[in-house]
Amino acid sequence: MGGYQRNQQGGQTGGQQGGRLNNQNSHGSHGEKDTTGRRIPPKRDWTRSTEQPTENMPHQKPLPYERQAGSSAAIPLHESPAQRRERMQKEEELAKAAEEVRKQRYYMQQKRDRQKQKEAEAAKLAQEVYIPEVINVANLARLLGVRIETLMKTMEELEMENTSHDRMLNAEESSLIALQLDMNPVVDSKQALDLFPRPIPEDTSALPLRPPVVTIMGHVDHGKTTLLDTLRQTSVAAGEAGGITQHIGAFSVTLPSKKQITFLDTPGHAAFSSMRARGAQVTDIIVLVVAADDGVMPQTQEAIQHAQNAGVPLVVAINKCDKPGVDVSKIKQELIRYNVHLEEIGGEVPCVEVSGLTGLNLDQLEETISTLSEVLELRAEHEAPAEGVVIESQMEKGRGNVATVLVKSGVLKVGSVVVAGQTWCKIRSMTDHTGKAVKEATPGTPVKTIAKSVVDNRIARLERDRQLLDLDVINSKRRTQREQLEQERLAEKEYKKEMYLYQRGLWDKVPDSLNKRLSEIQLAREENAEETGPERLELKAIVKGDVSGTVEAVVDSLAGLQNKLIRVKVIHKGVGNITEGDIQLAAACEGHVLGFNVKADKKIQADAGRCGVTVRSYSIIYKLLEDVKDRLSDMLPPIITTQVVGEASILQVFDISTKGRETKPVAGCRVTNGSISRNGKVRIVRDKDTIWEGELDQLRQVKKDITEAKKGLECGMSFEGFTEFKEGDVIQSIQTLETKQHL
Repeated sequence: MGGYQRNQQGGQTGGQQGGRLNNQNSHGSHGEKDTTGRRIPPKRDWTRSTEQPTENMPHQKPLPYERQAGSSAAIPLHESPAQRRERMQKEEELAKAAEEVRKQRYYMQQKRDRQKQKEAEAAKLAQEVYIPEVINVANLARLLGVRIETLMKTMEELEMENTSHDRMLNAEESSLIALQLDMNPVVDSKQALDLFPRPIPEDTSALPLRPPVVTIMGHVDHGKTTLLDTLRQTSVAAGEAGGITQHIGAFSVTLPSKKQITFLDTPGHAAFSSMRARGAQVTDIIVLVVAADDGVMPQTQEAIQHAQNAGVPLVVAINKCDKPGVDVSKIKQELIRYNVHLEEIGGEVPCVEVSGLTGLNLDQLEETISTLSEVLELRAEHEAPAEGVVIESQMEKGRGNVATVLVKSGVLKVGSVVVAGQTWCKIRSMTDHTGKAVKEATPGTPVKTIAKSVVDNRIARLERDRQLLDLDVINSKRRTQREQLEQERLAEKEYKKEMYLYQRGLWDKVPDSLNKRLSEIQLAREENAEETGPERLELKAIVKGDVSGTVEAVVDSLAGLQNKLIRVKVIHKGVGNITEGDIQLAAACEGHVLGFNVKADKKIQADAGRCGVTVRSYSIIYKLLEDVKDRLSDMLPPIITTQVVGEASILQVFDISTKGRETKPVAGCRVTNGSISRNGKVRIVRDKDTIWEGELDQLRQVKKDITEAKKGLECGMSFEGFTEFKEGDVIQSIQTLETKQHL
């Protein structure tokens, strides 16, 4: 122990002396010089760590676990194994602590970098880019402030097929590209200016009741209008052309119970599908009229579908029940097939058996409608601006534009400014269905009635929608033009290359001229266009009608009269009588003028005759459609068929002398089927392939000319411009037939 203490004390003393010696050396090293006068460099202290902070870096604070200069003694020269293990353990702990701190600093730096990146991305995303409805790729790149190559690469990432600079993009595609580039697209926010219906109040129990809107629907000629005539004690069906309704009629009926019901009478003809759908969307209750002697017909099924799509309750009225021999139970069973379950069999749809002519059970029908309306609790606001639906619009002589409006909520007054679709107006007067003038219209009341930036936006939106429909056509044409230019550029490049080789003697053949190559490309392009199919024929038409609903129905029906070869193209449609402008437009486009329930005066007809324009007026829609279908059939090319009327086999070929010393081959034949005419066309068939087709030069029996050779007759034949026939060939007499095509 004493020796160890002495050694320890000696070590401490030596360490203190060594420390003093080091301090002396460090102080004296700055000014000591050798014998030659050169400055002696300072000696390094190998006990000092090079990673420790120095006086030159005061901002870095030393860590508590790091070894400080002079704070620990130098490594002893003679240390025990225990001391060595303890020292190594401490060094390992210090190294682990240093590594842990280094990792923490690294993770903190990464976190700060990610935060900065997110902030930068958020700032970039917050940048709003206003995008129009239609724009091409080059302009979009300029708008987004990116290179067009970057934009094309983004389009490829989004799997867009055509990435050319002149491709037209719609708003959805442009917005998708902008989002991919971390930008916030805004599609023409100015166009958001519009009028929208007010939200329905949450509590409608305090609102006043309104009359129910009941739509009469069903198949054509099932007695819908006659049923309504009996209800309101008037005669409308007698005034309808052909006895069928061809527009929507709206009127109010006061029942004996002093309750009021608003009825809408929709047409039943197949051409008026859109009008029936519009009636189903604005109604509260649908009365489905089914004739007991006819059953469920196509328009009956369509009316059921409209009611189910609109979610409107249904009431079935089986009409013509007073006719002898009708089976009402069969109609009820047939309705089950179309998911119409009547109350009699446990369903929810009420059914009433009525007669429109005699008025049978009409009071029961009225009671059913009233009861159903009470269950629905139809209420609407009165103290609010009016909202409604335009049922129809028309031109009336002496009154101008007249619209049939059904008020849904609020009160419509004379002098109010209304906006409907793409137009606006100020109400000058209002009348009810009887023609009586009214000053205001409450909810559920139909009336006839005689807001600028909103309308402008709606018109601009409609024009953009039409542009969007043409985008595919524009892109396709531009792609075709680009391919054509590329082919011409390659042909020119190939021509220059071949001409260079020819001039250097490396090409033996004279190259084709550039004009010839371009002509071949143009010819191939035309052949390709012919293979894709012939251009569709068009019957151009100008449609005028008495009301907007019937004009819409006529245009939709004409659009269905088409096939791959022909179609009807409506150049212009409008409401009102046929005018001189319609005649001039038809003359300019070589079209026809079709009027429905409108007429053209004598002056207009005279102008049409001078311009060569056909003007037709109709009062029944199916006659209009039949006439147009006949015109389309006349425009179609006829179907050409070839019929074989006779056959003959060549038994022997021999030569006969003609003028001078010339000889001419003649076919000795026997007619095997039918007959062969001298003036008819023939064709020669060899091994089931037609090798020639033309006319006969001569038809003889021995030396006598004949006009016809019948079955079993042997004769001689020669052909105009053809002498390469052989024994065994078959001669067929053919007849070409032209058959008119029908649409």
